[in-house]
Amino acid sequence: MPRAILRHEDLPYRPCVGVMLINRDGLVFVGRRIDQTVEGWQMPQGGIDGNETPAEAGFRELKEEIGTNKAKLLREMKDWVAYDLPDHLLGVALHGRYRGQKQRWLAMRFLGDDDDINIRTAEPEFSAWKWLAMEALPRLIVPFKRDTYEKVIAEFRDLAFPIG
Repeated sequence: MPRAILRHEDLPYRPCVGVMLINRDGLVFVGRRIDQTVEGWQMPQGGIDGNETPAEAGFRELKEEIGTNKAKLLREMKDWVAYDLPDHLLGVALHGRYRGQKQRWLAMRFLGDDDDINIRTAEPEFSAWKWLAMEALPRLIVPFKRDTYEKVIAEFRDLAFPIG
């Protein structure tokens, strides 16, 4: 019996949070995904659990993904930003249950030192990390998330400046 064709409109979006973590030099944290066959970098992000607010989920995701949540919230995007998975990942990525993600993005100022960052967490998501200029983000992200990243950059561009 042939497998039914899965369509985007048949699946919901996964509610998630994304964090643009900005250091004292005005640079943004990115990690290289550990589970990608092509090189893909991204900012920390993950699902919003139960009754969590986006801010609560953002601080939890930082701790889970980079080993620290030494940060302060600067701003939350007012709107959700959604992206669809490409056809070849539909039914595969995100446990096969979602068409993509709808994300609430947060800008946070990193208050720690680089030594506080530890990507060797209980369930590692990144194999490497670095700080880079906000404008470089779209070149490193997988193509289906570029539009999302451009919207996030436009929203938080005024926050990426060095502080004393």
